[in-house]
Order: sequence, then C-alpha cells, then structure tokens
Amino acid sequence: MTAQTPRYADVEILGMIGTADASEIRTSSGPIVDPDYTARFAQAHEEGGFDRVLIGYGSSWSEGTQVAAYAAAHTERLGLLVAHRPGVVHPTLASRTFSTLDHFSKGRVALNIVTGGNDTEQRREGDYLPHDERYARTDEYLQVLRQSWDTTGPRDFEGSYYRFEGFDPQVRPYDDRHLELFFGGSSSAAYAVGAKRADTYMLWGEPLAETGEQIATVGREAAAAGRATPPRISVSFRPILARTDDEAWERAHGILDTINGAAGQAFKEKVGRIHPQGKGPENAGSQRLLAVAEKGELHDRCLWTPTTKAVGGGGNSTALVGSPETVAAAILDYVEIGVDTVLIRGYDPLQDAIGYGRDLLPLVRQELAHRAGTARAS
Repeated sequence: MTAQTPRYADVEILGMIGTADASEIRTSSGPIVDPDYTARFAQAHEEGGFDRVLIGYGSSWSEGTQVAAYAAAHTERLGLLVAHRPGVVHPTLASRTFSTLDHFSKGRVALNIVTGGNDTEQRREGDYLPHDERYARTDEYLQVLRQSWDTTGPRDFEGSYYRFEGFDPQVRPYDDRHLELFFGGSSSAAYAVGAKRADTYMLWGEPLAETGEQIATVGREAAAAGRATPPRISVSFRPILARTDDEAWERAHGILDTINGAAGQAFKEKVGRIHPQGKGPENAGSQRLLAVAEKGELHDRCLWTPTTKAVGGGGNSTALVGSPETVAAAILDYVEIGVDTVLIRGYDPLQDAIGYGRDLLPLVRQELAHRAGTARAS
C-alpha cells in the first residue's frame, strides 16, 4: 500500500450542513430553508471544533453560496467548503461569486468541485454533455478559475467550451490568498482532472486497502500532470457513536432498519432517486462503494457497509461504528496511510455534530498532537 507521509499537525476535520433537519432516517416536516436551524447547525460545528463544513450540491437543493453567506454571518472562524458544479454558470461569473463571498467571510471559502456522474441529474439543469466530456469541460473551467484568482490584468481565453475577451476581475480572493479547490470523483476521467487541478482530492469511505490504491492512483496522475506534490486526500464517513461498542452496534442496526423502513423510503422519494428506478448508479464512486459492500459488511477496524447497500450506493454512506475511542482509532488508521482531511456527518445531523465535537474530535486531535510530537522528536 502506497501512502504519503502523515502530516499530523495539518489534518483537518470537516462536517456538513444543510438548511433543514433531514437525513436518510428522518424527513423534514418544516420549510426547505430553515434559517434558525441552518445557523444552529453551523454554530454547532464551530463550537465543536470542526475546521470546515461542506455545503452540498444538488439540482433541486438550496443554492450553496447563499447558504454559505448565511452561515458565515452566524459564525466567526468556521471554514466554508461550497460544492459547485461546473457548466451551470460561466466560470467568469463563478470566479467573482466566490471571490466576493471570500471577502465577506474574511477568507473562509473553498470550493468542492462536483463535475457530476449521473446523466439524469445533469439534464435537470440543462447539461447534456456525456460523462468524460463533462470532465474535459471541468478541466478548462478550473483553468479559468485559477487564472482569474492568481493573476492580474485583463485576459482573453479561447478553449473548447469557454471563450471571452478582456476579462479583468477587480475582486480576487480575500487578502490575495490561495482559494482552495477540493475535487471529487472516482472515474479515470475524474482522477486525471482532479489530480491535475485540485488542492484536495475527496474520496468516499472505502476500506484501507482500497483507499490506499486510490491515493496511489491520484499520486500517479498528479506526477503525470507534472505536479511535484500531489493533492491532499480527504475521506468521508458516517460515524455511528455510542458510549460503548455494543451500544453503537445496537444503534447502527436501528438506523439501518429505519433506512429500510417507511422513514427511509419517504426520504428517498422526497429528495428524488439518485439513479433511475431499477438501474444501478452511473457514477464510479457509488459503484465502488457497492462493490465493497458486496465483499462483506464489516471491514478493517469498524467500517460498516449495509447502510451503503440500503441507499443504493448514493453519497458518502459507509459508516464507522463504535465508541468514540474505536472510531477515533479508525480515523487515525486512515491518517496513517496518507489521508489529510476527514469529513464526518451523522444520521441525526445536528445532534450527531454536537456529539462528534464533544466526544470524538478531542480524542482525534489529542492523538494527532501526540503523534506530531513523536514525529518531531524522532
């Protein structure tokens, strides 16, 4: 297994927020945009010591930059990772949108580039390009963003998908900082573009061996693109915590029963199916998760896959089940193979975020500090 050298002091912990209290085990009965809940959700992550929160993207979801602006106004230091789909707006507008948001938040913005792996979802927003061509367009899109943020003066551009003359943005990232690009995808086309352009490459939670293989693939693609240093690596999980391991497993099976029951079905119907009825997922990331689930329910220390099968591979859906000590140890296993960023979100979104901040993050950070000190000493 190929791994990057662990950088313990720089490991980040991310959460995820939304605008309504909903998940696979609970459907929201309130408004789609609940300002009070959104503010409390963001504040819970800040109070719990999270570094950033992801604000996701879907063709029918609340618009992410507006959510980020609201969250920024109700927090002081929390980083805002805004999911963004290339091809929906022109990159010249996107560059100014995120630079402006970065100023109002005083340098707390980053982008999570989600090119899209599902034709049905893409067509809901008028995008009819095939999969690999979408990634070719993303490559060009990110070239425009990077140049608009990192260089000054008017510029022309003529590519296969975008063309403009004399673009001269007066708003650039706050304090001339490097505005980071996170990137997700598990197809060959995604690896090539993400390894070339991203600051952090985001993966869903697979077993350690498979994650190590993906890290190696990203590293090879980055070297092929001429990068001296590969992107940082992020992995996403759904921790299911309780006081003891036995209690956590009892809770996990209760969650699975709920996903497979009426509440889970109602959630799926409300948010829309991730892939067409009767068909498997089109995106490589979901296919990989389902393949892992077929190999077995439990992997490594406490990675659990039945939740993935229950939702058809959609989203980051593999769980880490156990006491805070067990789950913290599992997260650190991933750090040891080269993971720099860990994204965690719960099935009881707000209360789980509070619990992670109280019970899990202190253990992870304490051990990271210990390992950083040991590494310095040696």
